[in-house]
Amino acid sequence: MQHKMKTNRSAAKRFKVTGTGKLMRNKAFKRHILTKKSTKRKRNLRQPAMVDHTTIQNMKKILPYM
Repeated sequence: MQHKMKTNRSAAKRFKVTGTGKLMRNKAFKRHILTKKSTKRKRNLRQPAMVDHTTIQNMKKILPYM
C-alpha cells in the first residue's frame, strides 16, 4: 500500500500556486523598522514575487499536492 505524503503546513500557508503552476511568495522586510524605508520601497514589497526556479525542486518535496 502506498503511503500518502504529508504536506508541510507552514509552507502551504506561505505559498500559492498560479494558474500556470508557478509558486508565488510574499516578500520579506515588511514587518517592522518601516520608518527608515522609503514609500516606494515599501510599496514594491507589497507585490508578490515568484519562487526562484532553483528552489522549485525542494518546494515540490514539501508541497507534494500543490
